[in-house]
Amino acid sequence: MKKIFLSCDIEGTAGICAWDETEWGDPRNEYFRAQMSREASSACLGALDAGADEIFVKDAHDSARNLDPKLLPKEAKLLRGWAGNMLSMMAGIDSMPFDAAMMTGYHACAGNDGNPLSHTMSSGRIDHVTINGIQASEFIINAYTAAYFGVPTCFVSGDAALCRSAKKFIPAITTVETNEGIGSAVVSIHPDLACERVREGVKTALSGDLSLCMPEKPEIYKIEIGYRKHQEAHAKSFYPGAVAKGSCALTFEHTDYLECLRLFHFVL
Repeated sequence: MKKIFLSCDIEGTAGICAWDETEWGDPRNEYFRAQMSREASSACLGALDAGADEIFVKDAHDSARNLDPKLLPKEAKLLRGWAGNMLSMMAGIDSMPFDAAMMTGYHACAGNDGNPLSHTMSSGRIDHVTINGIQASEFIINAYTAAYFGVPTCFVSGDAALCRSAKKFIPAITTVETNEGIGSAVVSIHPDLACERVREGVKTALSGDLSLCMPEKPEIYKIEIGYRKHQEAHAKSFYPGAVAKGSCALTFEHTDYLECLRLFHFVL
């Protein structure tokens, strides 16, 4: 039997295209929180179809109070709110030995034109994040986090650009494309079809060889973070081990990915 970890975001849910649709308290957000919940539930059901007996779900968007618990199957445990630790969107991945990690509602990285809501951790402050020269989305950051705890990432759903980059990073991963960005617009598949494809995709992913979905862990992590304001780059460059690069970026290197997560916790 399998124990599965699921991290859920919203900017890659079917149909979403504007920031107000992601923001708690805005009436336009209610529909997309429901769709986020439906896609998360579909992932859980796909995991159960594949023989999972427990799914740990992390609500990982903004307030982390978006998912409707009653829409999840009874086999799911839900972590709402922010634990405040370095694991961030993957909080709980260290709580038990998981067989696989999955992600729904994920989105393209900062600076990528594949989603009008593209960003990496911060929607307004960060120009780019790279790890060993690769543009790092939240998916890549979190897949490395899962790998740190020995957990392969076998499934992700979200915009087409995110899915393409996920396939380059983990060729064996199963992806489901929900949206494709065009400037400030998106072309989306039907929300019901997104749920159907998520459920089938997860079942397929968990029925395969999960060991093929473990990203290769480098000997050293070389990180660059670019900020949109030089004042912030200057302030964050005082983080221990960080080195200023030009006026708007910093670099950081470490062999232990947990130290990279510590950096992200304080400077992203």
